[in-house]
Parts: sequence; C-alpha cells; structure tokens
Amino acid sequence: MHTTLICAQDLARALQGPHRERILVLDCGFELTDPQAGRRHYDAGHLPGAFYVHLEDTLSGPKTGRNGRHPLPDRAALARALAALGVNPDTQVVAYDNAGGMYAARLWWLLRWIGHEAVAVLDGGANAWQAAGLPLTTDAPVPRAAGALVARDGRQPTLDYAGLRAALAGHDRLVLDARAPDRYRGENETLDAVGGHIPGARNRFFRDNLGADGRFLPPAALREAFLARLEGRAPDAVVCQCGSGVTACHNLLAMEVAGLPGAALYPGSWSEWSAQPGAPIATGANP
Repeated sequence: MHTTLICAQDLARALQGPHRERILVLDCGFELTDPQAGRRHYDAGHLPGAFYVHLEDTLSGPKTGRNGRHPLPDRAALARALAALGVNPDTQVVAYDNAGGMYAARLWWLLRWIGHEAVAVLDGGANAWQAAGLPLTTDAPVPRAAGALVARDGRQPTLDYAGLRAALAGHDRLVLDARAPDRYRGENETLDAVGGHIPGARNRFFRDNLGADGRFLPPAALREAFLARLEGRAPDAVVCQCGSGVTACHNLLAMEVAGLPGAALYPGSWSEWSAQPGAPIATGANP
C-alpha cells in the first residue's frame, strides 16, 4: 500500500502486475483561472486507464460566498462519487496532475479525510511519467463496476474560521500559508477580493517542496525545511492554509513525507478568512 508518493516506474510495474485491478488512477488536472483546462488536457493525453476528476465538481462543495472558493465536499457525497468510478475499500488510488501535485494532493488529503489510507500522489505527475518513457493515451478508460467505498472517520484534522480565531487568540497554533510569497505579502492578488495574510502566519510556498525535476524533495530535506518553519512546535500544533484549501494539502503531504504528520487543514483558507466581516488582515514580508 502506498500512502504518500509513488514514482512513475513503480506505478507502471504495478499496473502490469497481478493486482492491477485493485489500482485506480485519477487525473486531477486543473487550472484556477480556467476551470475547464484540466479536462481539455486530460482529453489530449492522460495515463492509460486514468479517469478524470474535477476540482470544483467532485473535490469541492457548494459555495456560499463566505466559505471560500473551494469548500470541502460532503463526505458521503465524495465517497459516492469515487465509488461510482470503482473505488473500493481495498483500492489503491493514485492521483496525479500536470502541476507538481498541487491538485492531486487535494484528492490525497480528501481520501484520507474520509478514512481511505491507500492513496498516493504520482511523484512528478504526468511529466515524470513521460520522462520515464511511458506513454499517454487519448483512449477513454474502460468503465469499472461501482465500488463500495463509504466515508469513515479519517485522521485528517481541520479547523474552521471560528476555531482558528480562537486558537490564534490563545497562541495555540502556528499557521503555514502555502501561497506564493507575493500573494502572502498582499501583492498581485488576482484570485481573492482582498490581499494579505492571516496575522502571525508563516509563509511556506508549496512549490518549495519540489526539486527542479518537479518531484518532491527527499524526506530529510523536507523535514529540515519544515522544522525550520515550525519554530519548535509539534506538527499537531500547525494549521496549513493557502488561498482556498487546495495547495495547503501539498504542504500536508510534504509534512507526511517528512515524517511530520498531524497538522490540521483550514479548509476555507484565505478566501474564507478575507470574506469574514472584521477578520484581521496582515500584509508584508514573511517574519
């Protein structure tokens, strides 16, 4: 069972092995500024047998204007949608995208949130698959029989807006912001109505989890980098956030790879925080 990352070569071997029917590959490609781009890229070429899942249609819930751009989906509805694709309790799910894992990590986190541990992100995504000399296809995957996945209690903690306000007032939590440094500073904000960051949050840009080849850094390197940002706090005192609860999952995956599990997700993230009347906002450089 793979529970964090899987390399292209290992996935290719598994898909040719005796347990290949228990592996389901899901393409999570997406672009925040063009919600249909991921589907177009999938249609132009995807891993053989992979099904497509859409960030906003499957991996997010309804928006109210105050709960962020990508609220968490209903747990039971998510389980039903994934079961319809063929996910069973013993299915090894592999998620990938063409964006360094920023969307695949969302599915990784969500599956663990509903109690499914056998989920991994393809390290390096579609680019690593092709770099290994492995083919993409435009063929539609063969539909699978519906699976029996049901939502169970997972071990992925979350904090809502009120809970995070209370935790910060009590100095009980450290917030890690996964957005790019300029958006963290309150500059070049193009996705949310207000720029800035949660007061006291530290910036850990999710792309810093990756090497030049687009794959995750080695566990030791990730551990050193995160420990430097944690300022002596235990991982379970950390809350990860970003713009809308998507790339924060990349930091949560990286922490898991680094052997630092237990951090919580603030699902609404900056898009929810900045929409709340009276929410405090900070700008400027990373402390």
